[in-house]
Amino acid sequence: MHNAQPWRFRYFRGSRTFQVRADLDRVLPHADPDNRALHLGVGAALLNLRVALAHEGWHPEVLLLPDPADPALLAAVQPTAPGDARSGLSALYPAIHQRHSSRYPFEETEIPQGLRTALADAARDEGATLAFPSSWHLHQVLELLEEAEARNLTDRGSGQDLAEWTHIDAPPGSSGNTAPDGVPGYAFGPRKQGGKAPMRDFAGSRPVPGRGTAEFERTPQLAVLSTSRDRPEDWLRAGQAMERVLLLATLEGLSSSFATQALEWSDLRWPLRDPVSGTGHIQIVLRLGYGPKGRSTPRRPVPDVLDIRP
Repeated sequence: MHNAQPWRFRYFRGSRTFQVRADLDRVLPHADPDNRALHLGVGAALLNLRVALAHEGWHPEVLLLPDPADPALLAAVQPTAPGDARSGLSALYPAIHQRHSSRYPFEETEIPQGLRTALADAARDEGATLAFPSSWHLHQVLELLEEAEARNLTDRGSGQDLAEWTHIDAPPGSSGNTAPDGVPGYAFGPRKQGGKAPMRDFAGSRPVPGRGTAEFERTPQLAVLSTSRDRPEDWLRAGQAMERVLLLATLEGLSSSFATQALEWSDLRWPLRDPVSGTGHIQIVLRLGYGPKGRSTPRRPVPDVLDIRP
């Protein structure tokens, strides 16, 4: 959330093992009090590590939550050779550098059913379920997201999170902001003037120099990703599934953004689930479609996130 980058990697040369750790100094105490979103973010970083290892010809053996006495240690990864091309991970590697959140209007062009199925299969490979709500379920999801966005605009805690993790000193289209994390003003996108796409307004009531307005999709295409249970290990699996879906979507020419507002309110998260089956725990809502790719946002320097030990 908010490009907080709550992860650290530690590599042990002797055992040839990576540790993927939570950076607990980079939490969002109001929007993510249980660190669920933190686990999703670390899970996404873990998936990227697996993809990079597969690209280099290794098979990544992964153990989630390997040490109950060390709650910041979320995964251990050991490269073993040779890699298995059938996993499909290596092919996703180019998308790691191409995928950016796009907070711009998308086209009304419908995502083909075959591609929707492929994205759902990608989530299933990581132990999660991806569904595309339609009809009255889509309407319900959009209403819940709208309600959450309205709450966030007047909620002091949400405002404090945004104040810490957004930067509006740089005008859109510039790269003047030098912070290595957070959401820079140039990545906010235009303020929504019309349409039904569930867009978070990162500026809130603050003015952003040079920011325009735009009409967004009338029929947004949303995907909800869920897990059968709701434990920390499920959050990590959901984060890996989310990133695998996003990388495949990027390779297939789709743009994406996140719609997390309703997930930040406990009374709004549960009604997001499939109303027919009534099962599953929604972990993330994705907005997908054809449109501008979005610009890259800052990343922390490698020495800040990677520690190499004997």
